Amino acid sequence: MTTLRNLLLLTLVMLAGVALAFYLRPQPVEQRIALGEKLGGDFTLQAEQGELKLEDYRGKVVLFFIGYASCPDVCPTALAVAAQGLKDLTPAQQENVAGIFMSVDPDRDSPEKLAKYASYFHPNFHGATADRATIDSVVKQYGAFYRMVELKDSALGYAVDHSSRLYLIDQNGKLSKALSHALTPIELSKEIQALLSEET
Repeated sequence: MTTLRNLLLLTLVMLAGVALAFYLRPQPVEQRIALGEKLGGDFTLQAEQGELKLEDYRGKVVLFFIGYASCPDVCPTALAVAAQGLKDLTPAQQENVAGIFMSVDPDRDSPEKLAKYASYFHPNFHGATADRATIDSVVKQYGAFYRMVELKDSALGYAVDHSSRLYLIDQNGKLSKALSHALTPIELSKEIQALLSEET
Protein backbone atom coordinates (compact mmCIF):
# COMPACT_ATOMS: atom_id res chain seq x y z
CA MET A 1 0.00 0.00 0.00
CA THR A 2 2.82 2.37 0.93
CA THR A 3 4.59 1.56 -2.35
CA LEU A 4 1.45 2.34 -4.33
CA ARG A 5 0.99 5.61 -2.45
CA ASN A 6 4.61 6.59 -3.13
CA LEU A 7 4.22 5.70 -6.80
CA LEU A 8 1.09 7.85 -7.08
CA LEU A 9 2.82 10.72 -5.30
CA LEU A 10 5.83 10.45 -7.58
CA THR A 11 3.55 10.43 -10.63
CA LEU A 12 1.75 13.57 -9.41
CA VAL A 13 5.06 15.35 -8.82
CA MET A 14 6.26 14.42 -12.32
CA LEU A 15 3.00 15.60 -13.91
CA ALA A 16 3.21 18.85 -11.98
CA GLY A 17 6.78 19.31 -13.24
CA VAL A 18 5.76 18.70 -16.84
CA ALA A 19 2.84 21.13 -16.51
CA LEU A 20 5.12 23.77 -15.01
CA ALA A 21 7.71 23.33 -17.77
CA PHE A 22 4.94 23.63 -20.37
CA TYR A 23 3.60 26.79 -18.71
CA LEU A 24 7.04 28.40 -18.40
CA ARG A 25 8.32 27.38 -21.84
CA PRO A 26 9.40 30.23 -24.14
CA GLN A 27 6.48 31.28 -26.31
CA PRO A 28 6.92 31.74 -30.04
CA VAL A 29 7.49 35.38 -30.92
CA GLU A 30 4.24 35.51 -32.92
CA GLN A 31 2.31 34.46 -29.81
CA ARG A 32 4.15 37.00 -27.69
CA ILE A 33 3.20 39.80 -30.10
CA ALA A 34 -0.42 38.62 -30.19
CA LEU A 35 -0.50 38.68 -26.38
CA GLY A 36 0.54 42.32 -26.45
CA GLU A 37 4.15 41.90 -25.38
CA LYS A 38 6.19 44.89 -26.52
CA LEU A 39 8.85 43.39 -28.74
CA GLY A 40 10.90 45.28 -31.28
CA GLY A 41 12.09 48.86 -31.05
CA ASP A 42 14.86 51.07 -32.38
CA PHE A 43 18.46 49.99 -32.71
CA THR A 44 21.74 51.30 -34.07
CA LEU A 45 24.13 49.04 -36.00
CA GLN A 46 27.35 49.54 -37.94
CA ALA A 47 27.09 49.47 -41.74
CA GLU A 48 29.62 50.17 -44.48
CA GLN A 49 28.58 53.84 -44.61
CA GLY A 50 28.61 54.24 -40.82
CA GLU A 51 25.77 54.03 -38.33
CA LEU A 52 22.58 52.34 -39.50
CA LYS A 53 19.61 53.40 -37.36
CA LEU A 54 16.16 51.91 -37.62
CA GLU A 55 14.68 55.34 -36.92
CA ASP A 56 16.19 56.59 -40.19
CA TYR A 57 13.74 54.30 -42.03
CA ARG A 58 10.57 55.95 -40.73
CA GLY A 59 8.00 56.11 -43.50
CA LYS A 60 9.18 52.80 -44.96
CA VAL A 61 8.20 49.21 -44.27
CA VAL A 62 11.31 47.40 -43.02
CA LEU A 63 12.08 43.70 -43.40
CA PHE A 64 14.48 42.82 -40.59
CA PHE A 65 16.56 39.63 -40.66
CA ILE A 66 18.88 38.23 -37.97
CA GLY A 67 21.52 35.77 -39.15
CA TYR A 68 25.05 35.63 -40.56
CA ALA A 69 26.67 35.68 -43.99
CA SER A 70 28.17 32.17 -43.75
CA CYS A 71 24.74 30.65 -43.09
CA PRO A 72 24.42 27.74 -45.54
CA ASP A 73 20.66 27.64 -45.97
CA VAL A 74 18.14 29.65 -43.94
CA CYS A 75 19.58 33.14 -44.46
CA PRO A 76 20.15 33.02 -48.23
CA THR A 77 16.79 31.32 -48.73
CA ALA A 78 14.93 33.92 -46.65
CA LEU A 79 16.71 36.81 -48.38
CA ALA A 80 16.01 35.34 -51.83
CA VAL A 81 12.30 34.91 -50.98
CA ALA A 82 12.15 38.46 -49.62
CA ALA A 83 13.85 39.83 -52.74
CA GLN A 84 11.33 38.06 -54.96
CA GLY A 85 8.52 39.36 -52.75
CA LEU A 86 9.75 42.91 -53.36
CA LYS A 87 9.96 42.33 -57.09
CA ASP A 88 6.26 41.46 -57.05
CA LEU A 89 5.53 45.01 -55.87
CA THR A 90 5.21 48.06 -58.09
CA PRO A 91 8.31 50.29 -58.43
CA ALA A 92 6.59 52.94 -56.29
CA GLN A 93 5.86 50.38 -53.57
CA GLN A 94 9.44 49.07 -53.67
CA GLU A 95 10.74 52.56 -52.96
CA ASN A 96 8.92 52.44 -49.62
CA VAL A 97 10.43 49.13 -48.48
CA ALA A 98 13.89 48.45 -47.07
CA GLY A 99 15.60 45.34 -45.80
CA ILE A 100 18.07 45.21 -42.89
CA PHE A 101 20.19 42.09 -42.39
CA MET A 102 21.91 42.04 -38.98
CA SER A 103 24.78 39.61 -38.58
CA VAL A 104 25.34 38.00 -35.17
CA ASP A 105 28.82 36.96 -36.36
CA PRO A 106 30.87 40.19 -36.31
CA ASP A 107 34.17 38.32 -36.13
CA ARG A 108 33.68 37.07 -39.69
CA ASP A 109 31.16 39.57 -41.05
CA SER A 110 32.56 43.05 -41.54
CA PRO A 111 30.20 45.91 -42.51
CA GLU A 112 31.81 45.92 -45.97
CA LYS A 113 31.22 42.19 -46.45
CA LEU A 114 27.63 42.52 -45.26
CA ALA A 115 26.93 45.43 -47.62
CA LYS A 116 27.89 43.24 -50.59
CA TYR A 117 26.07 40.21 -49.22
CA ALA A 118 22.75 41.96 -48.59
CA SER A 119 22.72 44.05 -51.77
CA TYR A 120 23.40 40.93 -53.84
CA PHE A 121 19.81 39.88 -53.13
CA HIS A 122 18.20 43.30 -53.65
CA PRO A 123 19.50 46.90 -53.84
CA ASN A 124 17.06 47.88 -51.06
CA PHE A 125 18.73 45.44 -48.63
CA HIS A 126 21.39 46.68 -46.22
CA GLY A 127 23.79 44.58 -44.16
CA ALA A 128 25.12 45.60 -40.76
CA THR A 129 26.44 44.25 -37.48
CA ALA A 130 27.59 45.59 -34.10
CA ASP A 131 29.54 44.76 -30.98
CA ARG A 132 28.43 41.70 -29.04
CA ALA A 133 26.54 43.67 -26.36
CA THR A 134 24.49 45.54 -28.97
CA ILE A 135 23.79 42.36 -30.93
CA ASP A 136 22.58 40.58 -27.79
CA SER A 137 20.37 43.54 -26.91
CA VAL A 138 18.71 43.62 -30.35
CA VAL A 139 18.26 39.84 -30.37
CA LYS A 140 16.50 40.07 -27.01
CA GLN A 141 14.38 43.03 -28.17
CA TYR A 142 13.01 40.97 -31.04
CA GLY A 143 12.48 37.73 -29.15
CA ALA A 144 15.12 35.95 -31.22
CA PHE A 145 18.04 33.70 -30.25
CA TYR A 146 21.43 32.52 -31.48
CA ARG A 147 24.30 30.41 -30.23
CA MET A 148 27.71 29.48 -31.54
CA VAL A 149 28.18 25.82 -32.42
CA GLU A 150 31.70 24.41 -32.71
CA LEU A 151 32.38 22.50 -35.93
CA LYS A 152 35.12 19.96 -35.42
CA ASP A 153 37.27 19.13 -38.45
CA SER A 154 35.83 22.08 -40.39
CA ALA A 155 37.65 25.04 -41.91
CA LEU A 156 34.80 27.27 -40.72
CA GLY A 157 35.56 26.51 -37.08
CA TYR A 158 32.01 27.21 -35.96
CA ALA A 159 28.49 27.74 -37.20
CA VAL A 160 25.69 29.79 -35.68
CA ASP A 161 22.39 28.26 -34.67
CA HIS A 162 19.82 31.05 -34.85
CA SER A 163 16.11 31.77 -35.06
CA SER A 164 14.69 32.08 -38.55
CA ARG A 165 12.06 34.77 -38.50
CA LEU A 166 11.55 37.66 -40.88
CA TYR A 167 10.46 40.68 -38.83
CA LEU A 168 8.02 43.04 -40.50
CA ILE A 169 8.34 46.58 -39.13
CA ASP A 170 5.78 49.22 -40.05
CA GLN A 171 6.34 52.81 -41.20
CA ASN A 172 6.33 54.05 -37.61
CA GLY A 173 9.11 51.67 -36.52
CA LYS A 174 6.77 49.30 -34.72
CA LEU A 175 7.17 45.54 -35.03
CA SER A 176 4.08 44.37 -36.87
CA LYS A 177 4.69 40.66 -37.40
CA ALA A 178 7.30 37.93 -37.15
CA LEU A 179 6.95 35.82 -40.27
CA SER A 180 8.22 32.32 -40.96
CA HIS A 181 11.21 32.15 -43.30
CA ALA A 182 9.23 29.46 -45.17
CA LEU A 183 6.58 31.88 -46.44
CA THR A 184 6.26 32.38 -50.20
CA PRO A 185 7.15 35.59 -52.08
CA ILE A 186 3.46 36.13 -52.87
CA GLU A 187 2.52 35.83 -49.18
CA LEU A 188 5.26 38.29 -48.26
CA SER A 189 4.28 40.82 -50.92
CA LYS A 190 0.69 40.72 -49.63
CA GLU A 191 1.89 41.37 -46.07
CA ILE A 192 3.97 44.31 -47.28
CA GLN A 193 1.12 45.73 -49.37
CA ALA A 194 -1.19 45.53 -46.36
CA LEU A 195 1.25 47.63 -44.31
CA LEU A 196 1.84 50.09 -47.14
CA SER A 197 -1.90 50.66 -47.46
CA GLU A 198 -2.23 51.55 -43.78
CA GLU A 199 -2.09 55.17 -42.74
CA THR A 200 1.13 56.17 -41.10
